Amino acid sequence: MNQKQSPDQEKKKFLGIYFRCCNVYARIYRNKAGTAYEGSCPNCHRKAMVQIGDKGTNTRFFIAD
Repeated sequence: MNQKQSPDQEKKKFLGIYFRCCNVYARIYRNKAGTAYEGSCPNCHRKAMVQIGDKGTNTRFFIAD
């Protein structure tokens, strides 16, 4: 059965980030303005930001040093 999702159930866009600082993987999500993906390491809370631009990349996974 194919159900239509409500706005609350709509999938959020994310990037996968490997945080080397704590050897852990996490997702970061688009900010409200839609200008960047922002998040932090779930262990040490080190911040990560990936800007969204016209000449961007299709890569969905990154490493944060």
